[in-house]
Amino acid sequence: NRYRLANKQITDVSVRVGAVFVLMLPVIMMVLHLSTGAVVWFGGQRADAGTVEVGSLTAFMQYLLQILSAVIMCVFIVMATPRAIVCAERLTELLDAGSAIAYPQDQLHATPARGRLEFQNVTFGFAGAELPVIKAASFVAEPGRTTAIIGSTGAGKSTIVNLAVRLLEPQQGAITIDGIPISELTRSQLAATISLVPQRSYLFSGTIGSNLRFGRADATDAELWEALRVAQGEDFVREKRNGLGSRVSQGGTNISGGQRQRLSIARALVAKPRIYLFDDSFSALDVGTDARLRAALPSLTEGATTIIVAQRVSTITDADQILVIDNGLIVARGRHDQLLETSPVYREIVESQTDTEEAA
Repeated sequence: NRYRLANKQITDVSVRVGAVFVLMLPVIMMVLHLSTGAVVWFGGQRADAGTVEVGSLTAFMQYLLQILSAVIMCVFIVMATPRAIVCAERLTELLDAGSAIAYPQDQLHATPARGRLEFQNVTFGFAGAELPVIKAASFVAEPGRTTAIIGSTGAGKSTIVNLAVRLLEPQQGAITIDGIPISELTRSQLAATISLVPQRSYLFSGTIGSNLRFGRADATDAELWEALRVAQGEDFVREKRNGLGSRVSQGGTNISGGQRQRLSIARALVAKPRIYLFDDSFSALDVGTDARLRAALPSLTEGATTIIVAQRVSTITDADQILVIDNGLIVARGRHDQLLETSPVYREIVESQTDTEEAA
């Protein structure tokens, strides 16, 4: 009912505005052309009678057209003003809105040095939803080890990642890094501790080098190339004429999806945080590139906590710990070979992907 009411209000306003435009435009054009025609008619008669010079008549017509054009523009501005006021009010409301997530103004703790991430009985649900997305999730991601998260679409994998970086706030439970609640870390501390590579890779307008330095502004070219090597992006960047100076359009629309994903991974590696979060970040890579990237990752992530969210089982078979998510619950945990024996949900995921690959 609320949607229908809002939709009807917008429709009514749009119809009224459209009707005004439809009526005003012919009237404005008629006034313009009638005025021009009247000047030509009466001025022509006076020019023929010799009472008005042709040059004066021409100048008068130009002045008239300029005045009428200004009047027409003013009319359009007046008609557009109500819409502009509404847009300005919406923008002002957005700019004035405070963040729903409050960060400490002053540093309460030293920046975490190890990167031990722990979820303690965490529950989260969206406002108005009947059921929580994540239910009583508890796990520990240890430094120097890889924790993988797998489950069906909509199971809550990305929600766990968003909770870890405080894009969302848990309704119950606690999330800590090295024993410090993330709610007690400043925004800059959290950003320095965690690097997130989201599902949808996004690049900014600039160069490849400037995009990679979003991870760490003082990174050297050698560090950028090392990150690109690990992310399997070195070859295609070197093939470009300007290398790290090659232009990137807003959103990275001038390069392929796989290249965007590799650059996003390299950007996270350049930052050298204590925790790496890869949220289905290898999905656009072929199996071979995926395998080479994962084999090279430890050279830069050694000692750090690595969390990989994946849809593809082959991406996580070497993980030290695999969390199986089903309908917001962690239903199983362990290594790949252990879960094949103990978890029906994990076994079903593996078998479904095996059947798909065989069918292909």
